[in-house]
Amino acid sequence: MRFDWSTLGTLLAIVHLLGLIAACHAILVTRTSQGAIAWAVSLATMPYFTLIPYLFLGRSKFAGYADARRLRNETLRSRAHAPDLGQPGNESGDRLAASTHGPAERRDALNPRVIRTLSHLGGMPLVPGNAVRTLVNGEATFSAIFDAIEQARHYVIVQFFIVRADALGDMLKDLLLACAARGVRVHFLYDSIGSFDLPASYVQALRAGGVEVHPFSTKRRFVNRFQLNFRNHRKIVVVDGERAFVGGHNVGVEYLGAKPPLSPWRDTHIEVRGPVVANIQFAFTEDWYWVTQELPGSEPPPLKALDGDDMACLVMPTGPADRQETCSLFFVEAINAANSRIWITTPYLVPDSAVFAALRLAVLRGVDVRILIPSRRDHYVVFEASTLYAYDAVRAGIRIFRYQPGFLHQKVVLIDDTAAAIGSANLDNRSFRLNFEIMVLTVHAGFASEVEAMLLHDFEASLEIDRSEYRDAPAWRKIAMHVARLFSPIL
Repeated sequence: MRFDWSTLGTLLAIVHLLGLIAACHAILVTRTSQGAIAWAVSLATMPYFTLIPYLFLGRSKFAGYADARRLRNETLRSRAHAPDLGQPGNESGDRLAASTHGPAERRDALNPRVIRTLSHLGGMPLVPGNAVRTLVNGEATFSAIFDAIEQARHYVIVQFFIVRADALGDMLKDLLLACAARGVRVHFLYDSIGSFDLPASYVQALRAGGVEVHPFSTKRRFVNRFQLNFRNHRKIVVVDGERAFVGGHNVGVEYLGAKPPLSPWRDTHIEVRGPVVANIQFAFTEDWYWVTQELPGSEPPPLKALDGDDMACLVMPTGPADRQETCSLFFVEAINAANSRIWITTPYLVPDSAVFAALRLAVLRGVDVRILIPSRRDHYVVFEASTLYAYDAVRAGIRIFRYQPGFLHQKVVLIDDTAAAIGSANLDNRSFRLNFEIMVLTVHAGFASEVEAMLLHDFEASLEIDRSEYRDAPAWRKIAMHVARLFSPIL
């Protein structure tokens, strides 16, 4: 059979035409100019390689999605007990800061302006009277979570990005089924893309046992079934409205360090007690209401402030339907709030221009700026882009450390001797604009000191890099880094 060159030419022309159409679409809908340029150039020049990825990853917003989600949230707030911020523009944040932390010269005080800004940014108030403890690595995290679930009396809320049907996933399933069997209400939400390989039999077993379980998906329309953006990256467990767990762990044996070559796995969760648990649960309620159009039916009990140290906490739920780019602005404000140091740990270093500018300005005003990232890769493109950003950061005076023992997955921010934030958000555009995330900011010198000790231990197991990491790389790898950075808007 003779090769038909005219057919091949027609196919190539069609592919290029589709690439140009997709490039125009990218210019119209992509949120950032950097992202629009990256997609437009790649689609126009290399449509053979970028058309399919654009179908899955290209759009940073859906027509009507943000408005629909906001409307659903507003409806929810009229039906459920939503956190009360007071009237915008008043001095409630200042008064709470003063009453909770005392004079500005105390080391556990945070600037009232920062509190007010973050409260209105995230739609959650700063709540005093809580207790928080760090759970370092998987064994401590899941031991505490499973212990709390076993003691549940009324309800259990579980939300993870990744749930695997392995040994750890089966332990969680058995515990939830046991809860449901003794009359405890169980609500289980998992991300449909993050848990793409979760067997249907796993979900069916939970439902058959009385667990209310649903996948989180962006929309039900067919056009969005190929969309990988707008994932729910939050990790939340709440038991009886009294204890909450937030952090970086998902459900899988790799998070216990049982899956080479990334093991040992380094991650951090926190256990939260006190009245702020209700705000963590409300973040879950918004997601549950979006998926089911129903309230979970498990209202948290009113909790009094705990005795002892008065720890104030602020819950920061962020997502692509926010009116502001909440996650990016949270990091910008946290960095700007630092007077002496800002330490950040993240598995992926792909900051946007606003966050990177805030980091550079912090260096110029004499702040000790450190970022801890992995030395091992779990995603090749992200790792190469992160390496180039690390080089740019070092050139700007930011100290970059690579964690040596295993893969680093924790998401921690330490501000001065004052505050620490722990949760699910990475220092990348996917967390900033494309994923639903949650961070919990704690304002307490004692807890900040505990986080400092934890991070110092991590720094001791790390290697500080300099410009030679990039300069000594072979030419082909430098090219790979620069190509990888072109995709930073979707990494």
